[in-house]
Amino acid sequence: MTVFTEAELAYLRSERLLGRLATLGPDGTPHVTPVGWSLGPDGDTVEVTGREFAATKKFRDVARHPRAAIVIDDVQPPWRPRGIEIRGWAEAVERPRPMIRIRPTRIVSWGLGAGRSARTIAGPAPPGTPGQQPDPRR
Repeated sequence: MTVFTEAELAYLRSERLLGRLATLGPDGTPHVTPVGWSLGPDGDTVEVTGREFAATKKFRDVARHPRAAIVIDDVQPPWRPRGIEIRGWAEAVERPRPMIRIRPTRIVSWGLGAGRSARTIAGPAPPGTPGQQPDPRR
């Protein structure tokens, strides 16, 4: 069983869609950039990669702060927006090829059938993840 609904999986497996990845810089400032992506082999994760990926700001951001979000969307004529926002725990994976892997904790989708869907995915943070404990500054 996957964390995505059948409608979401059909959309994610359809034509090649561009995504926009949001990460947090060292000072907490959001950084958003267009990216290529794919579903992980388990169908429960999203993988983002690219050319010389380990040297990118987004890769360094996730290595420093393991939270990220990606929006994958498009617009069908005449004006039918549809898409998925996926927020979750992210890890900067170096081998066998550099990538960011996002494990969803929140999924919001729209325009993929009967209205909007929003849900939280239960599950612990990955072991050893900074940020598992509440930030004392907040």
